[in-house]
Amino acid sequence: MSDANEPTGAVGPNPGASSGAAPANDPAGASDSTAPAPGRQVRVVLVDDHRMFRTGVQAEIGQTERTGVEVVGEAADVDQAVTVITATRPEVVLLDVHLPGGGGVEVLRRCSPLMADAAQPVRFLALSVSDAAEDVIGVIRGGARGYVTKTITGTDLVDSVFRVQDGDAVFSPRLAGFVLDAFASTDAPPVDEDLDRLTQREREVLRLIARGYAYKEIAKQLFISVKTVESHVSAVLRKLQLSNRHELTRWATARRLV
Repeated sequence: MSDANEPTGAVGPNPGASSGAAPANDPAGASDSTAPAPGRQVRVVLVDDHRMFRTGVQAEIGQTERTGVEVVGEAADVDQAVTVITATRPEVVLLDVHLPGGGGVEVLRRCSPLMADAAQPVRFLALSVSDAAEDVIGVIRGGARGYVTKTITGTDLVDSVFRVQDGDAVFSPRLAGFVLDAFASTDAPPVDEDLDRLTQREREVLRLIARGYAYKEIAKQLFISVKTVESHVSAVLRKLQLSNRHELTRWATARRLV
């Protein structure tokens, strides 16, 4: 879990807008007038381990009279998410990919019966700072209906939520290509069992180590302590049965994770 909260001025720090909606050209921190959805409402649960980010999203889209979005619950980790989603049965869950307890993929796995309920399906839209192909593909394989990055504007996020409620697939434009490539390719590689042993945070640390970042730089980038970085590296080496960061870099490069 990150040691710092994300800013509330924008929905998030990575570029992206939902496909089929107006591009999110506003800089991070810019305000937009969230368009109402006349005559429609959607019940939403927010799942993200950054409390301040949840507060920002709630303030941006959760004014039901204006947006049609009713935020009925929040969660900060996998166990909380499953409990809240099961109790509230929202139409849409805004799901972060990186969560304590196994990540967004674990939430999807444990909520699969709710997604399969024909009478009252719970649908998931990933809302993440990550734009890594393996994160996008992982949650889509897990059953999410779309994936948008955290600088999507409030207007576009509301539009995306309603589209997911309707059963549409929604992606930030660049991310849609990852999914098309992964599912259209006849020679797409199977799920990497070694990589699946790692948590989402361990994968982040792995990629940064492989790119040559020092522990202090990784700590600053991920808003965690150097000691936490060291713990993650040790866990990665142990799980992958590697001896040092040089072997780790070769392992990541061979799998095109760098």
